[in-house]
Amino acid sequence: QDEYKPDKDLSEVDLKNAIRVHHALATKASDYSKKSNVLKLKTADWRVFLFQAPSKEEMLSWILRINLVAAIFSAPAFPAAICSMKKFCRPLLPSSMTKLCQEEQLRSHENKMKQIADELAEHKLHPAEKSLKSKEAEEYRLKEHYLIFE
Repeated sequence: QDEYKPDKDLSEVDLKNAIRVHHALATKASDYSKKSNVLKLKTADWRVFLFQAPSKEEMLSWILRINLVAAIFSAPAFPAAICSMKKFCRPLLPSSMTKLCQEEQLRSHENKMKQIADELAEHKLHPAEKSLKSKEAEEYRLKEHYLIFE
């Protein structure tokens, strides 16, 4: 809401409140009906932001541009940490520029999508037992939430 001043330096508060778009996804907020031309931005840390554009065309333009920048700054994920406790860990998502060209990046995303879908199907084949300790049941739910989000 503040007026943009290009010559003004960014403050520490500005940087602290910046939204990191690496591994983010912008889509039309079709499940939001209070206002029109609203887009949803889901970030790598599972936060969700809603933005309203002045028109449908501008909303679609924002979605395209945000996703393009997100793709550029979404290098492939590092493998999750491995520990002897068999605890679920999310992979690390670097915020560096990808070295893949667009075609390679698309193939990488398609392969990752198939891998995640297979992993989710396998995960659902072995639901958490009701007798599991709450910590183990919570880990099962966390992994399922992560797989669905991805």
